[in-house]
This record gives sequence, structure tokens and C-alpha cells, in this order.
Amino acid sequence: MPKLKSFLLLLLVLTASLSFAQPRRKVIINEDCSGPGGSNMQTLMIMIQSPQVEVLGITVVSGDAWRDEEVAHTLRLLEIMGRTDIPVVSGAAFPLVRTREESQMWQQRYGKVAYAGAWDERWWHGPSVVPPLPEGQPTTKPADENAAHFLIRMVHKYPHEVTIYEGGPMTNLALAISLDPQFPELAQELVFMGGSLSPQTDNPEFLNNPRHEFNFWFDPEAAEIVLRASWKKVVCTPTDISIKTHMTAALVKQIEASGTPLARYIARFAMLTPSADIMWDELAAAAWIDPTIITKTETRYMSVDLDRGAGYGNTLTAGTTDARRPVAQPVEIQVDLDTEKFYRMFAVLMTAPTPAH
Repeated sequence: MPKLKSFLLLLLVLTASLSFAQPRRKVIINEDCSGPGGSNMQTLMIMIQSPQVEVLGITVVSGDAWRDEEVAHTLRLLEIMGRTDIPVVSGAAFPLVRTREESQMWQQRYGKVAYAGAWDERWWHGPSVVPPLPEGQPTTKPADENAAHFLIRMVHKYPHEVTIYEGGPMTNLALAISLDPQFPELAQELVFMGGSLSPQTDNPEFLNNPRHEFNFWFDPEAAEIVLRASWKKVVCTPTDISIKTHMTAALVKQIEASGTPLARYIARFAMLTPSADIMWDELAAAAWIDPTIITKTETRYMSVDLDRGAGYGNTLTAGTTDARRPVAQPVEIQVDLDTEKFYRMFAVLMTAPTPAH
């Protein structure tokens, strides 16, 4: 325990010196904040815990769960972390076009998906229902603004300084682009977890349809709008690389030993079941903070299948020299990573004191 305290003190001194040495990087986290615990919540933690990052706000979108429930989980997490200064902004409750009823008909025709997020029959409830939260109900409230307008306002306030981090369906971003075509041009970059090319896995979600990925599938039209917008830079963390990461019991135990409120939250709510333990969005966030975690990338054009057939919502890609490439921006796709470096970074951030506002 003395060694752990000495390590944490050294970390605090180092991170404090770094924060004075360079300005923090501005980011808006656009996430389908299901909880408690799990990939979405842990992604918020990574960004907030990093002394290199200034989280301007968290814009919430339906996806893994319904928006209103996700907002409640997010507000409660920020209370636990002592960071209620960060705005939580409600976004789209529904995809642009796709509905649950339509998706059920599609599955009857083309086959049932392994995971349907907010639409999944295993935990289905109405979109406006907020069930009791295991971590406790929040006392704070979301911002009095909608996500699309918040996103637009922030990039105009800080032109070319704000990274848009996307960890869920892209509905909020598509709405912002539709309201203000300058939105992607004024952002510094788009970093997102989504898409699937050819993941090497026996996970049933991808086994029979490797191009299927939930964030694209839930709102394909939004993803198409976002991918063809005029971003200066786009970085993608696809399923292919995410599945190489796992939140293990050993990692949770290491974090729990620090005894912070955040560590206790992780120890109580970490999801260690198969599929749920994959660190989908955490990797995208960590790699944005420290790109050296990624050891291999490739550049391709990326789009989404909108033909309403068996491939509806699937990921489409083309090489940079392919004459048939989609009308879209080139995307830097992460291919491989230093897993041990990623796990070390995650553990350090989760055991450090939460930076003050």
C-alpha cells in the first residue's frame, strides 16, 4: 500500500506539471451512455480522468439504451466523480429513419441480430422510462439545450480546436450537420468507434455477418451523412481492433485497490461477461489521447449500405485508389495496438485522483 500511495503521488505531480506545460485538448463526447459501468461509462472516465483533456460536454444519444435512461446514468457518474461542472446534453431519442418495428421486420426476413441495444427484447422498456438506477438516482439535471445545437455552438466558439469523439450511433452529429453544414469543417477532427471490416472472432454478433456493427446498424442514414461530411480528419476504431481488448477481473482488482470512489464504482459495475467485457469505446478514447497505443493503421474510404436489404447498415469500404470509392472523406482505420500499453494507461487513469474543474 505505501508503494501504491507513492506511485499515485508521483503520478499526480507528473500530471500536474504536464497540465501547466501544455493546453488541454478540447473534446465533446457523443456517446450512448448505457450503464452503470461498461464500455460507455468507462470511456467517459478515461476522458475526464486525463489531465491532457478538457471535456466541454457529453452529448447523449439513444443506442445501447434509451437516451433518457442514459442521461440519468451519466449525471450520476459525474456526481460520483465530483465533476458535475461538465454539461450533460440530451440528444436524439430515435434514429433518423429506422424504427424498432421496422428493425424487427427486417430481422424476421434476414435473420435475428445478436444484439439490438435499446430495442433488444431482453431488456426492453419504453423510450421515456427511466428505471431505478443501481448506482442511485442523480440529483443534478441535464443542460437546457439539445445536443445538435450544443455541438454547433462549441465548434463556433472554439473553431478548429474541438475534437468530436463519437462512441455511439451518429444521429446527433448528422442532425448538427443538417442544421449547420459548417459544423464538420469547424471541428478539429472526428474520432469514432464504429464500423466492421473482417474481425477475427467467434463472437456471434459478427460470425455470420462480419460487416455488421451496432452503431452503424442502429442508424445507418446518420452514419452515411457523417462519413461523407467535410471533416479535416477522421479516425476510426473498428470492431476488428476493439475485440483484441478485454476488461479482465485482474484489471478490475488492480483498479479497486486504489480505493477511490471511481475505483469502487468500477469494481461494483464492471461488466466481465463475454462480449460485454470488450473495451469497445475505451480504446478509441485512449488512442486519441496517446496515439502510440496504435501500432498499425490503414487509410480507406468508408460508407454504409442503405439498400434496405440483407446488408442494410453494413460497413462499406474502398481503397484510396479504387475508382468506385464512395463520396466520403478518407478514414484512418486502426488495425493493431499495444494491448499492454493500453491496459497500463487505463489502470493509471482509473486509479488517479479525478482532476478538479
